[in-house]
Amino acid sequence: MKTIREATVNKMTLRLVQTSSDFAGVIWSGGSKKFEVRGADADAIWDQLQSEVGRAGPNYFGYGGARKAFLHWFAGAFQSPAYLRDERDYKVNAKRILEKAAPLELAATGSGFGEAILAAYRSLNLLYPIEKTRLQKLLRGADADSFVRAAARFALGDRKSALATMDKLLQPHDNARWTVVTFLPFLWSPDTEIFLKPEVTKEFASRVGHRFEHDYESALSLKVYESLLDMAGEIALNFQDLEPRDLIDVQSVIWIVGGYRDGVELPQA
Repeated sequence: MKTIREATVNKMTLRLVQTSSDFAGVIWSGGSKKFEVRGADADAIWDQLQSEVGRAGPNYFGYGGARKAFLHWFAGAFQSPAYLRDERDYKVNAKRILEKAAPLELAATGSGFGEAILAAYRSLNLLYPIEKTRLQKLLRGADADSFVRAAARFALGDRKSALATMDKLLQPHDNARWTVVTFLPFLWSPDTEIFLKPEVTKEFASRVGHRFEHDYESALSLKVYESLLDMAGEIALNFQDLEPRDLIDVQSVIWIVGGYRDGVELPQA
């Protein structure tokens, strides 16, 4: 047998081993084996180990706890007037303004949308002020069109090359951040794209035991975003009876359950 991957999480050791016929994943804690799984797909085994160790974390309460926490704040779920006022309507309004000022298809190939895009970033409180300030120089400079086109291509499904382009353009401004690169695709195309606020999203992942907690890195890697989309799919499935409309609603679940109300303890499952 050959160990091909190993990590320590929450004082537990995750080990992926290649045997003569398949792969084995094992979790060790305190010198004893706590969990074992075997299979033919090494990546799937590793993902399962990460999910299993997540369920042993101190913040874990699963999707049952996530639903309870969400409904604690919004008993009417996604149709609650309070939810619509506090979490959804202002984003939908910003989306309408963006679509009118910089239609997605035109933004993907056109030019001269820099000021409209800067206004979109400023219209919501999803970014930190310093991130918005650093965007001003980019969106009023020579690279504005290239950045807008890349963000639009991302929203249209060309994620890998678009993400690389945005990363390259944002690096000189010390602004290559997940919040910045996911904001526009999220507003343009909330049926397929989601906004990433790292800390609260990692916190949510730890509470439901999703591997995103371990997959996340600040570098703009497509693997991170794909892990987030996987978790978004899990959320939509576990909340489907509450009828989330799109990833605006899914992202709101992450934000609410991740604990954005400072000093308030969320209900435990």
